[in-house]
Amino acid sequence: MSRPDPGQPDQAQGDLAGKVAIVTGGANGIGRATVELFVAEGARVVIADLDEAAGTALAADLGEGAAFHRTDMGDRSSIEGLVDFAVGRFGGLDVMYNNAGIPGVPRRFMSDTLADFDQVIGVDLLGFMIGSQAAARQMIGQGRGGVIVNTASLAGITPGAGVMAYRVAKAGVIHFTRCLALELAEHDIRVNAVAPANIQTAINAQFDMSRTIEMTQPLARHGTPDDAAQAVLYLASDRAAQVTGMVLPVDGGTSVGIPVHRMREVMSTRPTQAATDG
Repeated sequence: MSRPDPGQPDQAQGDLAGKVAIVTGGANGIGRATVELFVAEGARVVIADLDEAAGTALAADLGEGAAFHRTDMGDRSSIEGLVDFAVGRFGGLDVMYNNAGIPGVPRRFMSDTLADFDQVIGVDLLGFMIGSQAAARQMIGQGRGGVIVNTASLAGITPGAGVMAYRVAKAGVIHFTRCLALELAEHDIRVNAVAPANIQTAINAQFDMSRTIEMTQPLARHGTPDDAAQAVLYLASDRAAQVTGMVLPVDGGTSVGIPVHRMREVMSTRPTQAATDG
């Protein structure tokens, strides 16, 4: 995607014109793509991340429309300080995108010591809850509504083996999103989630996803961070003014069912009726 001119940020146009947003995990991957898109759409954005070098460089590249704040999503005071920073820097908060996460150790359950369980749940679920609470308090105080978007995952929708803490955390994010949508509706705060899968990010770069996509994904292409960012933009914008409590998969149709060519392969290997009847 094309970036805005960092020397002349245009805050007057776009789907998020005049809005202030926080993007956690904003220095890389889906978060980075979302930061760039939000700024291009007129928002002023706080990039929250532990990667200070990447976050600072991105903020400098985007100009006055962005600012970096080092944030540990596993630490309550750090998260609450993030909201204070956004308000102090840009004067308010309209969009909170909880995106930062950690995958955990890729082990099957029976060989998993669960030593990283507290850390994964602390960042991937509790961090989202604390961030949402701090953001919602600010939004309620402002009295003009707001939007919270959470990054869930296909792993939170469809059961699977391995990385159990991550799967449980993402399933928790989905249920939390729906519950919070009910609780905050009276304040005109919408709460939704995106559920990406098979997205080309640094975390997934260690895996060859081509075979997985061929076997399980109806749309036979690698998803990009911008694919997910576009979904987040929709949910964050007034285009989704009547949408809350929803989970939007960005997975090439994986959550719908297996590709037709795979169904044909399965059907072609089934025994004939005569053979089945004996």
